[in-house]
Amino acid sequence: MWLFVAFLAVPLIEITLFIQIGGAIGLGWTLVTVVLTAVLGTFLVRNQGLLAMSQLRSSFSELQDPTEPLVHGAMILFSGALLLTPGFFTDAVGFLLLVPAFRTSVFHAVRKRINVQTFQTGAHPGHHPQSPGRNRPAAGDVIDGEYSEVERDPETIRKPSGWTDH
Repeated sequence: MWLFVAFLAVPLIEITLFIQIGGAIGLGWTLVTVVLTAVLGTFLVRNQGLLAMSQLRSSFSELQDPTEPLVHGAMILFSGALLLTPGFFTDAVGFLLLVPAFRTSVFHAVRKRINVQTFQTGAHPGHHPQSPGRNRPAAGDVIDGEYSEVERDPETIRKPSGWTDH
């Protein structure tokens, strides 16, 4: 229902703002303003996106929860779409989403409404670094074996393997 209201309300708000602002400043300045906000928005989205990517890489390298940088990146992406859409209302919301403090407050407000059961990086609970893991054999898992070097005929070493014969 909310999505339907948004798809109905946003174009009506945009049309109203175009008529009001266009009547106040004229058609030429209205078009210049729309194009300039798209260009400025593209520049700001690129810079904010690079910053969000570096924060995401940092959270991965430090084995921290990447949820917040991922949400910031998603909001920046949405902001870019809004800023490229012609209109004053969408530009205002797009520029608002580029403010890091606003994105953080939106993230915390949404996070309060969502229940995350668990998120964990690194070792599992009760897992001790010295205990055997997937790549470490247990203390009693030693396999004894014997080996001997096989002497190869020098002529067979220089010949092709047979795989390349056609």
